[in-house]
Amino acid sequence: MFLARDIGIDLGTASVLIYVKGKGIVLNEPSVVAIDQHTKRVLAVGEEARRMVGRTPGHIVAIRPLKDGVIADFEITEAMLKHFLSKLNVKGWFAKPRILICCPTNITSVERKAIKEAAEKSGGKKVYLEEEPKVAAIGAGMDIFQPSGNMVIDIGGGTTDVAVLSMGDIVTSASIKVAGDKFDQEILNYIKREYKLLIGERTAEEIKINIATVFPNARDEAMDIRGRDLVTGLPRTITIRSGEIEKALRETVYTIVQTAKSVLERTPPELSADIIDRGIFLTGGGALLHGIDQLLAQELKVPVFIAENPMDCVAIGTGLMLDNIDKAPYRQLV
Repeated sequence: MFLARDIGIDLGTASVLIYVKGKGIVLNEPSVVAIDQHTKRVLAVGEEARRMVGRTPGHIVAIRPLKDGVIADFEITEAMLKHFLSKLNVKGWFAKPRILICCPTNITSVERKAIKEAAEKSGGKKVYLEEEPKVAAIGAGMDIFQPSGNMVIDIGGGTTDVAVLSMGDIVTSASIKVAGDKFDQEILNYIKREYKLLIGERTAEEIKINIATVFPNARDEAMDIRGRDLVTGLPRTITIRSGEIEKALRETVYTIVQTAKSVLERTPPELSADIIDRGIFLTGGGALLHGIDQLLAQELKVPVFIAENPMDCVAIGTGLMLDNIDKAPYRQLV
């Protein structure tokens, strides 16, 4: 391979997806890095490191270098990106790849610079930054270049981005630090409070995926979970039901509902009319949370659709933008 391929990166709080031009999505791994605290050496990255979360000796720590959609640990993010890019072997013999990377809507210029620098240091020739909801909308198949309103709610691991788009740009938007990780934390806290049982993040995530719902009475399933009894200190098993998780997540999910309402309130009336016709698209891993589409449709009085492959929308969007990066109307984006 002589020439470098263009690559798109969805640098998420929970996982990193990489799209290589001409190949599609070639990597989908958790954004976790395991390091030895004594030597500061990186021991594992991605899925291998995720398996270590909560299961390592004291001197080995599994770190998530991204917090709330932005870089919390610069060096480790750089090491993680370098690892993934070298694994894919996307550098050419004579050239470095162009990289398109996504970020939340309301990050500061310092945070934008940090993301750009991490990508440059990990081997990018030219690095483009683009706002996540815009890329997610393109990946979900929405035509955002027409003079009509499109609304997307992208619920990731660290942030939820809500945006109304028209003519290839964001008209109104909001970004909140309430998303998948927060849901896990609420489930963990609920079980600790109600059952005096301590569970890990991975167990909380399994509950969210397997039995959780956010729409009252929409699901009734049970699951046995194990953890440490806070009173006796011994392992204990309990059974938890969907209805309890709905109660645990109610407040957090309503924060997302309120954010979507505030974006709609600030939207020009002509575009609001388009959104009633076209509906709202949900993207990101949080779109798979049971009942979230029903809840939003009920609260916002607008049809709500879950995008096809919601977790891949941002990565697919980066791919579409890379394929057309030199053509109008995409040229205006980068």
